[in-house]
Amino acid sequence: MSSLPTLLVFSQTFVPDPASVGQHMADVAFEMARRGYRVRVFTSARGYEDASVKYRPRETLNGVEIRRLPLASFGKKSLPLRVLGTAMFQLQCLLVGLFAPRVRGIFFSTSPPLIGVIASILHIVRRVPIAYWAMDLNPDQLIALGKLKPTDFAARFLEAVNRLILRESSLIVALDRFMADRLEARGPLRQKMLVMPPWPHENHIESDGGALAPEENPFRARHGLNGKFVVMYSGNHSPSNPLATLLKAAVHFKDDPDVRFLFVGGGSGKREVEAAIAEHHLANSISLPYQPLSELKYSLSAADVHVVALGDDMVGIIHPCKIYGAMASGRPILYFGPRPSHITDILDEHGIGLPVAHGDVAGAIDAIEKFRKSSPAEMQRMGDTARSVLRRTLSQQALCARFCDRMEQALFARG
Repeated sequence: MSSLPTLLVFSQTFVPDPASVGQHMADVAFEMARRGYRVRVFTSARGYEDASVKYRPRETLNGVEIRRLPLASFGKKSLPLRVLGTAMFQLQCLLVGLFAPRVRGIFFSTSPPLIGVIASILHIVRRVPIAYWAMDLNPDQLIALGKLKPTDFAARFLEAVNRLILRESSLIVALDRFMADRLEARGPLRQKMLVMPPWPHENHIESDGGALAPEENPFRARHGLNGKFVVMYSGNHSPSNPLATLLKAAVHFKDDPDVRFLFVGGGSGKREVEAAIAEHHLANSISLPYQPLSELKYSLSAADVHVVALGDDMVGIIHPCKIYGAMASGRPILYFGPRPSHITDILDEHGIGLPVAHGDVAGAIDAIEKFRKSSPAEMQRMGDTARSVLRRTLSQQALCARFCDRMEQALFARG
């Protein structure tokens, strides 16, 4: 049995599952293993979006021991089944955490949302420090979406749980300054908080030092995009990232043979997209599932413009990670959402895209036309600037190293 200090990682999704949270958790796990820790990951044996996908129950990747738990996910199509899968996963993590030997730290995020409760219990019982990566905030998100009222029992319960997790965590990672402000409103957390965005997987997005040229891209050829101006939304489709304004713009361009709209990914908002395509007979719009990580350099580079969306009430609650993949692929940004936000901070400082308010269909149409009529040199300038900013300040290597430095200090500095 290994005598190395052990880091337990609890995440309902993990590579090779394409969900972004699992990919980022894997980056941290791999880096901590490289630094000499024993890293044991407990995750689901089934796909996060599609429960029919099954993964190997046990394997070791890049020095990380992965244990995929049975009956820990039943997909996202049914809320009762999703709740059941989450509860089963958390119960199994609790049992693992209570009896695993030589545990020196526990790392978790928001997949599933209440896994921090299990980590907090283990911290209290075993006196093991815990690290929390806040990918989104609840009950904030549910309240902002109108699914809960602040006075509801569920909201008050979630808020109490949230404060417990924040109080017991030795490290809290917030994704931007807006999220940090929301978290700190719950207590004096700044000393144990790291504020930094999640990194893009630029090694999977770029090819030979840059995005593929359109004529070299098999994804464009496969989907009939050669010679077209492609506006792409790639990622999670959810009410927190509303696409209604973009869809209405797609209706405006439905008879324009040179414009295509691509909606790549999954989530509850996918139904709205596919319903709009069917209702309006949008032959100019294509809906596709999540693409494998190995295919991102082709799918993201197929766009001429990337769409990033953030709900009007979602600033500081969720973080629009899609912008980093767009920047890594060297494409301008069409942003739908409020101001100020993390996205407008980037657009205002670097001039790599255009903002449009939700509901401003005319503004969306105008922005798409501006991009389409821009010179190749101007589009290239925005894309090159985006990629340059990312490489200088937002690269996976730099940010993951910074993340793991703080995790070592918070979880393992006690000797």
